[in-house]
Amino acid sequence: MDLNKVAVFSRVVDAGSFTGAARHLGLPKSSVSRAVKQLEEELGVRLLNRTTRQLRLTDAGRLYHDGVSRALIGLEDARAAVSAAEREPTGTVRITAPVDLAARMLTPILGRFVRQHPGIKVDLVLTNRYIDLVSEGIDLALRAGRLEDSTLIVRPLGLAAGALFASPVYLKRRGVPKRVTELGKHDCVLFRPQGERATWELVGPRGPVEVEVDGAIRSDDFSFVFHAVAEGLGIGILPLGGCERAARLERVLPEYAMRGVPLQIVYPSGRFLPHRVVLLRDAIVTGILGEDLARVA
Repeated sequence: MDLNKVAVFSRVVDAGSFTGAARHLGLPKSSVSRAVKQLEEELGVRLLNRTTRQLRLTDAGRLYHDGVSRALIGLEDARAAVSAAEREPTGTVRITAPVDLAARMLTPILGRFVRQHPGIKVDLVLTNRYIDLVSEGIDLALRAGRLEDSTLIVRPLGLAAGALFASPVYLKRRGVPKRVTELGKHDCVLFRPQGERATWELVGPRGPVEVEVDGAIRSDDFSFVFHAVAEGLGIGILPLGGCERAARLERVLPEYAMRGVPLQIVYPSGRFLPHRVVLLRDAIVTGILGEDLARVA
């Protein structure tokens, strides 16, 4: 059943004429008449008796109008309720992120967000593994690195840059490296090494350089790497920005930096995004990129 035809029929009855209904709906009179005729053909009954001067409901038309009027009012009430909910969004948004990214980036953003939208709750799933967003009911994911899942909608957030850091205690004990090649002789705190030794890809004054490093401490949790470096357990690659201002850290070989890792917010494709999800997504984009860049992204 085409609800548009039902709505046209109801408007004709309320207006008392095809002309009045056409004026209200902004449609040609012929289109209104045709919609009612097609509805009668689909139902197999006559709904209206038409004369040159008068339009009257048949008995069947009266029964039908009484029923559909209540249904149309219910649909309109539902639409209004949804619109009101979208104006004052409520509900829960589930988002997943690596532990270190959430601590560094999402904490201030989420704090501002929940103050601005007290009706929205944020369920944050912190994990360093890539989880299936659809099967686990996740609305948004903050991810670093190259993505292989082409079914996701990806909103790039730029590159997450990193640099070499160590604690003053470590540098006093082992000395400050003067050249990038000396890193291979130092204790390094490794993040997700692929073998016994790791290869750090850095960019320096003369371009890209690769250096093999090793260390007794290795982890898949970036926050642990940060604290291990701060405690003097070795040199590590840590994010630029907050680490430069950390009292317990000193930048090592400041002319070198890690190749930027792509940072993005992703969500399942083919899914209608509730307004609360859109609001949080945009808040994260703006919070990471800044107001001006978010407009461009």
